[in-house]
Amino acid sequence: MGMLIVKLIIGFVGLWILTRLLGKKEISNLTPFDFVSSLLLSDIVGETLYEEETRYGELVVALAVWFTLSYVFEKVTQYAKRLRGPLEGKPSIIIRNGEVDMKEMKSNKIDFEQLQVMLRQKDIFSLREVAYAIFETNGSLSVLKNSAYDEVERGDLKLPEEEVHLSYCLIEDGKINEDNLEQIGKDKSWLVRKLQEQGYDDPKDLIYAEWMEDKGLLIMRRNDQL
Repeated sequence: MGMLIVKLIIGFVGLWILTRLLGKKEISNLTPFDFVSSLLLSDIVGETLYEEETRYGELVVALAVWFTLSYVFEKVTQYAKRLRGPLEGKPSIIIRNGEVDMKEMKSNKIDFEQLQVMLRQKDIFSLREVAYAIFETNGSLSVLKNSAYDEVERGDLKLPEEEVHLSYCLIEDGKINEDNLEQIGKDKSWLVRKLQEQGYDDPKDLIYAEWMEDKGLLIMRRNDQL
């Protein structure tokens, strides 16, 4: 029992020192390396705590080695900017000038449903509102809205209130979402007719299409290079 208590004290003090020396970040700002590092560090401390054959000095050495590796990695990524991208990854522009970059979406393993979730977390409920969207290395999404959707209080402009509507994804990567069609009270023939009115004969030619009651269809054509 005494050995366990001493190890707990060493582990607690060691982790506190490492946190203070390496700096602190919010959970949402952790890079992939930070996340993996924290998991492995907790595993090192946990294993040595309950391994009776492990001595106090070995725990201290393990923490010291881990601190050295983490510190070196942090400094390398801080000062050697050319290595920062390969080591930590680079932000990806997945929406540019209002157009979705499917290559970046696929390379980051993001589908439209996940993209819509991240946009809703930014209080954005339609892709038509987005000028640029950048997928950061920590997994968060940074968004620049189109100027037409800048937040202005209608009361400030003395405008009457208007009914608001949700957007529904009807086509994703060439596939029709029948559940969302049913939710808006429409069917495939209606969608095909709407597409043909805008010059699109085959849904497979589209990467995305959404419907808003007050704004109609937003259609994004598949890039021929993909």
